[in-house]
Amino acid sequence: MSHKLFSFSTIPLFFIFCLPPLVSSFPSGGGRFGFGTYDFYARSCPYLPMIVTNDVQTAIRNDNRMAASLLRLHFHDCFVNVIVAGCDASILLDDTDELEGEKNALPNRNSVRGYEVIDSIKADVEKACPSTVSCVDILALAAREAVVQSGGPFWPVQLGRRDGLTANKAAANSELPSPIEPLKNITAKFIAKGLDIKDVAVLSGAHTVGFAQCFTFKHRLFNYKGTGRPDPALDSSALPNLQSICPNQDSSNTNLSPLDTASVYRFDNGYYTNLVQSTGLLESDQALMGDSTTAALVRAYSMNPYLFSSDFAVSMAKMGNIGVLTGQDGEIRKVCRSVNN
Repeated sequence: MSHKLFSFSTIPLFFIFCLPPLVSSFPSGGGRFGFGTYDFYARSCPYLPMIVTNDVQTAIRNDNRMAASLLRLHFHDCFVNVIVAGCDASILLDDTDELEGEKNALPNRNSVRGYEVIDSIKADVEKACPSTVSCVDILALAAREAVVQSGGPFWPVQLGRRDGLTANKAAANSELPSPIEPLKNITAKFIAKGLDIKDVAVLSGAHTVGFAQCFTFKHRLFNYKGTGRPDPALDSSALPNLQSICPNQDSSNTNLSPLDTASVYRFDNGYYTNLVQSTGLLESDQALMGDSTTAALVRAYSMNPYLFSSDFAVSMAKMGNIGVLTGQDGEIRKVCRSVNN
C-alpha cells in the first residue's frame, strides 16, 4: 500500500490549471550563475515544488536510506563530464544498442540507488506539464529536498537545465572520486570541475547520512597496506563493531555500515566530529585530517553546525551548476531513462 500524503494523479487537471501559479519567493532575473532563474517553471509548471516534495517524502518514508541515495545520485551525475556537460541526467540513461550508460560504471554498479524515485517524480510532473521540466532539474530538486527532509539546509536551486543526449561510462569510471584514493587526487578531480579544496571538505559532509559497503573500507580493519594490522588512523574503539559487521572474508563485501553511527539518518555535523575523533569510516574521509586546510575546516564544522549548513548550501549550489546544458542544447526528456528519439 502506498503511503503517499499526496498523489498528483488524484487531482483533476482542470483544478490545477485554474489555480493561480505558485511563484517562487527566490529572486528572478538572470540568475546568479547565468543559466536560469529560481522560478524558471513558476508559470509553466507551478506545482513542480509540491510534486517533488511529496514524492521525496514518500520515498524516504518507504526507505529511510533514500535521502542519502538521492543526494549521491545527483553528485554522481554532475561529476561526470560528457563532452562539455556535467549535470545533465546522463546517469539516468539505460544502456541501449547505441549507448553504453553510466549505471554500470564501477562507482555506480550495485551502489547508486534512487532511479525509480526520479522516474516516479518525472511521471507525476509529466501529468501536470508535459515535456516541460528536465530530468536533471528534477534530480537537483530531489537532492535538495532529501537533505531538507533529513534536517539539513535549504538552498535555492537555479532551474532551466536541459537533459543530455548521451552518457559516458569511461568518464564515470575515471572522474568520480574513489573512497580509497589520496586526498590530492580527489582535490584535483574537484578542481577540474571548477570546485576547490573547501568544496572537498564541505561536500564530503554529505557522508553524515547513508551507508557504505564493506568493500570500500574493509582494508582498513585487518591488513592495512600489507602491515597485517588495522589502519593506525582509525581509532581502535571503532574496530570491534566494524569487524563484526565486516568479517575478513569476501562474503561480507556488500554488508552495510552507517557512515555516521551517531545519527545515521539525520543530516548534521556529526560526520566532522567523527573525523576529529579519528572514527571516520572511509579512508578518503579521514584523510581530510591529514591536510592543514581541510583539517581546519573539519574542526570548524565539528564545533559549528550552522557554519557547516551554510557552507554546504553554497557548495551544493556550485556543484549543481557544473557544465549545465541550456537554451537549445540537449532536450527535455519525456522519460528519464532514455532520450526522446
